[in-house]
Amino acid sequence: MRPVARQPFKPRTTEELMALLSAVATAILTVIIISMLYFGRDIFVPVALAVLLSFVLAPLVGMLQRIRVPRGLAVVSVVVVAFMLIFAMGSLLAAQLTQLAGDLPRYQSTISEKIQAFRDTKAGRGTLERASDMLKDLSKELDKPKDAPSARSPGMIAGSNPSAPPVPVEVRQPDPGALESLRTLISPLIHPLATTGIIIIFVVFILIQREDLRNRFIRLAGSSDLQRTTAALDDAASRLSKLFLTQLILNGAFGVVIGTGLWFIGIPSAILWGILAAALRFVPYVGAVIAAAFPLALAVAIDPGWSMLLWTLALFLVVEPLVGHVVEPMVYGRSTGLSPVAVVASATFWTALWGPIGFVLATPLTICLVVLGRHVERLEFLDVMFGDRPALSPPEIFYQRMLAGDPTEAAEKAEEFLKERSLASYYDEVALKGLQLAQADAERNTLDQERLTKIRDAVSEFAADLADQDDRPPAKSSSTTDAEASSAVEGVAENTANEHLPYLRRETLPPDWQGEHPVLCVAGRTLIDEAAAIMLAQLSTEHGLAARVEAAASLSTTNVFRLDTTGVAIVCLVYLDARAAAHMRYSVRRLRRKLPKATIILGCWVKDMDPAALELLREGAKADLVATSIGEAVRLCIEATGAREHGHEAGTDKSTTAAA
Repeated sequence: MRPVARQPFKPRTTEELMALLSAVATAILTVIIISMLYFGRDIFVPVALAVLLSFVLAPLVGMLQRIRVPRGLAVVSVVVVAFMLIFAMGSLLAAQLTQLAGDLPRYQSTISEKIQAFRDTKAGRGTLERASDMLKDLSKELDKPKDAPSARSPGMIAGSNPSAPPVPVEVRQPDPGALESLRTLISPLIHPLATTGIIIIFVVFILIQREDLRNRFIRLAGSSDLQRTTAALDDAASRLSKLFLTQLILNGAFGVVIGTGLWFIGIPSAILWGILAAALRFVPYVGAVIAAAFPLALAVAIDPGWSMLLWTLALFLVVEPLVGHVVEPMVYGRSTGLSPVAVVASATFWTALWGPIGFVLATPLTICLVVLGRHVERLEFLDVMFGDRPALSPPEIFYQRMLAGDPTEAAEKAEEFLKERSLASYYDEVALKGLQLAQADAERNTLDQERLTKIRDAVSEFAADLADQDDRPPAKSSSTTDAEASSAVEGVAENTANEHLPYLRRETLPPDWQGEHPVLCVAGRTLIDEAAAIMLAQLSTEHGLAARVEAAASLSTTNVFRLDTTGVAIVCLVYLDARAAAHMRYSVRRLRRKLPKATIILGCWVKDMDPAALELLREGAKADLVATSIGEAVRLCIEATGAREHGHEAGTDKSTTAAA
């Protein structure tokens, strides 16, 4: 049987061909950019350093400008002072390195004694040591020349004359002249001085022409909304400046504490290790570990015992977690915006391109790219690749978890969200929008009955997990550190109309509202409507109006008259499908015949529903009220009780609310 030849991929449509060409062009452009960064590192490294320094110095220039110092003078003054500090620090580092290099031979005996002590702890000559000696003997035998005469070879007979030894030859260079000596002296300094000069020039021009460079970047980005993009980039530059300046101050303080601690312990060149610790701490996770390795090795070399090593280790184990887990969250508020994978990947990438300087600059450069990705539409992929924000939106994540049948994890993330926003806000801005995505899939016939049932059951369990959560606005002091919850909080503004929903008490409600379940939440047509009705019932019960849920099947002509309506004062009819106008009309009519005195609220929670069209739906269905969200439906139910007019809204103790 002849094997079937594999057919190569052939694009079938113009769109597929264009997508293929775009992917190839993107790959080629990526290779070109990486090659430019690698082969042009002598130029790009100073430019990158200048850009980062300009972010650090921009707030200082702004402070001088606010006290009416001319911009040019402010820029020059700040740059001169900054580079004077940098040169002073460089001189201090050179002096410390020279002193350390002179002291190193003194520590050789201590290291030898420790190695010997370590050897003596083994009983006799261990297996590993004997194996090492055997390998050394074998290596010597293998390294012998093939023609080397052995002791028994005929060439070594007694009385034979050995060959004459080679005559040594010494080559002497002529004495260099004054010009050659000067060239030898200056050559090692040319590259550092040229790099420093480039950095200074770029920093000055970037600080002086910030707005012009921003406008040129906007033009290159091709933004159609100039006002929005300009404001976004200004905000991004301000945030980056504050972040880098704060990070510089914090890492500098870390270096001062480490250097002072090492000086007290007795580690030589403590200033050197403090500056190194401050610089390496710009690299998260591994920077402090690398900075600790040098003082630890030195502690082993200079101390005959082990106490200095233990004290040095304790210093880093105490200071680094304290700064990383206590001080930084207080200063930054939240994370710098990078995912852990992005930190490792960026450190690997920039180190491969630019060596040690790339290792130190990796995190600041990646932060710049992520901030640009969040504010420039064409660069959004950078935020998706390297940012710590979830790749999916909060409603998409909620929908995905309901599809996966994982309500417990969704409840955990919701509790993080509730540290900064109310429960009504979460239901309206996250959960309800997630159900709208499910409704859109159902309208495209991509969800079968089994999956719809799974979503309804997951939402029911999710709402039960949040039954003990308070809907009051959270305290301003509480905040979440979870990246996913933070992303949801940033995209949700507190609804001022629904953020102060009153808590009612059953005994203070009007007589018609004191039944076991005065609120009846009825699903319109689908299981997704029923899932939304479950959340509405839970929130209503939370505020003192106990509610129960009925499935969409209860609205049929046969079942509606069998519906238990004992003690029901208000009915909330829930729809997430805008095409169900006829179904709404007939459902309201049937409920009106069954409950002639009840208030009927039509909850038509369709994405981007026009308020005028919604009012037409209410009039066509002849409902009493219409609600555009879960929070608004609860507010309308509370207002329908007359509690505000009768002064019954002050139930602040959650234990006094009506039992579900």
